[in-house]
Amino acid sequence: MALPDFNLLITLDAVLAEGSVAGAARRLQLSPSAMSRALARLRDTTGDPLLVRAGRGLVPTPRATELREQVHQLVQDAERVLRPTTPPNLKALQRTFTIRTREGFAENFAPALLQRIAKEAPQVRLCFQQKTSKESTALRDGTADMETGVIGRVTSPELRAQALFRDQFIAVSRNKTTRYAKANHIALTRHGALNQQIDEALGSPRKIAITVSTFTAALALARATDLIATVPKRQTGNLREGLHSYPLPFAPPELTVSLIWHPRMDADPAHRWLRAVLLETCKPTG
Repeated sequence: MALPDFNLLITLDAVLAEGSVAGAARRLQLSPSAMSRALARLRDTTGDPLLVRAGRGLVPTPRATELREQVHQLVQDAERVLRPTTPPNLKALQRTFTIRTREGFAENFAPALLQRIAKEAPQVRLCFQQKTSKESTALRDGTADMETGVIGRVTSPELRAQALFRDQFIAVSRNKTTRYAKANHIALTRHGALNQQIDEALGSPRKIAITVSTFTAALALARATDLIATVPKRQTGNLREGLHSYPLPFAPPELTVSLIWHPRMDADPAHRWLRAVLLETCKPTG
């Protein structure tokens, strides 16, 4: 079955609103003959004359009167769907955004982020979820709105990403005079490549006293022992309070932390707003 010509809805809306062929032609910027042909097509499609002669004018048939409000609403709805998106009314926006991040991100960036949101969109809520793997299934199935992370080979090429900030690894300990190469260290299970880079830069394997899975655990142990933790500087800023932080004795590996989302959210006005707020919040200062 062939699809109907939906342009006829616009024509029908104009005809029913104006009550005349000439008026509808002016409204749609068509010639009177083109409008007459369009009306003929409408009559064939609906099986109703729609407008009939009454004296010197035209009057709508009962079918046309019945269709007037319904057709007008359909045309308005279609125009609304096809209209470019407009900035959201942030003061009235009620929405919860779920963001998957590694440990340390919320602790360091959420306070400033929440302050900005409270000022601009007080009814918006954030839900931070722990990102335990690089799998981005949550973005594809819609259970998460966005996530942060380092773009790698396992990151799906379908996803969108924008750099949030650059970071580099530093040494952290409770003892300010600790010698990095000779001290006992805390290693991280998720960062085998980093561990290898450090050992290669030092020229020999470090003495690993314990291996943990998170930066939070590494910093807690550094705070309670004489061990050294190697962690990213910006993402652990608030978590390192009270500890001594110092550069590695070699050029440290750098990484770029990005904001990642699914392309279906590209044009969503509220999502775009929050992405911009996150970029501003994570922007380096000074």
